[in-house]
Amino acid sequence: MTLTPDLLLHAYSVGVFPMAESRDDPEVFWVDPKRRGVFPIGGFHLSRSLIKTLRRGGYQIAVNRDFAAVLDACADREETWINPEIRARYIDLHNQGNAHSLEVYHAGALTGGVYGVALGGAFFGESMFSRRRDASKIALAYLMDRLQQSGFTLCDTQFLTPHLASLGAIEITRASYRRQLRDALDIAADFTAVELPDPQVLVQRMTQTS
Repeated sequence: MTLTPDLLLHAYSVGVFPMAESRDDPEVFWVDPKRRGVFPIGGFHLSRSLIKTLRRGGYQIAVNRDFAAVLDACADREETWINPEIRARYIDLHNQGNAHSLEVYHAGALTGGVYGVALGGAFFGESMFSRRRDASKIALAYLMDRLQQSGFTLCDTQFLTPHLASLGAIEITRASYRRQLRDALDIAADFTAVELPDPQVLVQRMTQTS
């Protein structure tokens, strides 16, 4: 089966996503977990230390400035499910406006980020990375705020990890996920519709809703 942008979008719309066994394995398989990790919109947990980090500043946030660099940084680890075909197709999705990245920069260097696919009011988080302490947490905080402000109702994390759980993610059944997905696909949300907030505004909004 040839992996295409349209096939990827269809897969997300029915609740499955692709992976490869490794970066060197040309085969792609579909995953449909029995239990799904999700971030409730408005439920991101800001720890006291992260609040201090956000308020301290010293970083710059960008959206879609360098999608390929974020994808490559996410794959730059000993084991990855991002093979060359998956990389190419997600860049295709980005070029057609369905995949997005949120980047964290320190002194001009890309030090953290997250990327995923947007479809209707659903955002499917694919991967994140961090080259500096709290960089991926900063990226997730800005991502979750953006999803809320843009009208998204579902943020899929695929699987629940202890790290994501500490930030507010939860695990739901496949049936519950599919119900939420169907509702989200009927919503017209726009990932690029809102501007990036000042860190103080971000903290205020997220502490009021968490």
